[in-house]
Amino acid sequence: MAAVLGYPDGEAIPRELMLEAVTRIAGAVGVPVTADLEAGYGDSPEAAARTARDALAAGAVGMNLEDGTGGSNGALVDPARHADKIRAARDAAGEIHLVINARVDVYLRGAGDPSERLEHTIRRASTYRRAGADCIFVPGVTDGETIAHLVEAIEAPLNVLAGPGTPPVAELESLGVTRVSIGSGAMRASAAATRRVADELLGLGTFSFAAEALPSAELERLLTGAQSS
Repeated sequence: MAAVLGYPDGEAIPRELMLEAVTRIAGAVGVPVTADLEAGYGDSPEAAARTARDALAAGAVGMNLEDGTGGSNGALVDPARHADKIRAARDAAGEIHLVINARVDVYLRGAGDPSERLEHTIRRASTYRRAGADCIFVPGVTDGETIAHLVEAIEAPLNVLAGPGTPPVAELESLGVTRVSIGSGAMRASAAATRRVADELLGLGTFSFAAEALPSAELERLLTGAQSS
């Protein structure tokens, strides 16, 4: 959503614009919506609580809450501080059970010694689970052996991020993974397709890309169905 609205990743998008997008999506589909709300748009428990309340008001029933700082040095927030944010989000939801997907960025950010990342991830996951997280999201892991260890050690449903090298869905399911996300993968694949269009136009000056385009009538049916649901 940040890229679509012209912002880089890492909470650069104003929270109001992100929540406006969540509202539009939740109002257009007939299935439960969970939103990736980065680190809660603020480093305090109060910010996480506000974002949780606003996510519910937008029509979402779940939210991601990540513990990476977004910096280039792989730094993560203090786990106790992040647990406070999870508890605040849980309390803010009140009687509605907001599904909190706590993201552990140890592997994604390359934090610490590689030999210690598995145990580091498990410790953080356990802390977040005790704080009230419903499930644990560990992006950056693709090998089956590590995923199996995480499933066994983390006493919560495990979410992984799929990408090049990730086992197929059926294998992930056999390993015990409960949820598979593709993150920004589809959007970035679309951006790559757009770049190929530009390269063809500027290079050959031809239009072969048009043969692969979604027919206008089909696109109209999809949009009309979304508006009427």
